[in-house]
Amino acid sequence: MVIMGFAACSHRTTLPDPQQAGWEGKSVCEVVQENDKLRVLRCTFPPGVGHERHFHAPHIGYTIAGSTFRIEDASGVREVNVPTGSSFDNAYIPWHQVLNIGDSTAVFLIIEMKD
Repeated sequence: MVIMGFAACSHRTTLPDPQQAGWEGKSVCEVVQENDKLRVLRCTFPPGVGHERHFHAPHIGYTIAGSTFRIEDASGVREVNVPTGSSFDNAYIPWHQVLNIGDSTAVFLIIEMKD
């Protein structure tokens, strides 16, 4: 995976970030690596587990194990099949919340660039 042209920026919000947000009081993301340039999170979602409303700084991600999710954000609610091996990038997500509605545990790596 090559990271090119990935600009990081600061955003102010009252929402938690992915590591701080959890599901029913339990964390779903753990820090795998962190230094002064980036933070890598591994987020795990068994069936029926989600991620409460949170924001994302600029990041890229990789799906280690996929599943089907119900995603709610400013554009509404949708169901998305996230296949194993897929990758994604986002400049910034002001807020979203997700729920694993599939029958398998999903695992993601989220790589955030720091300012």
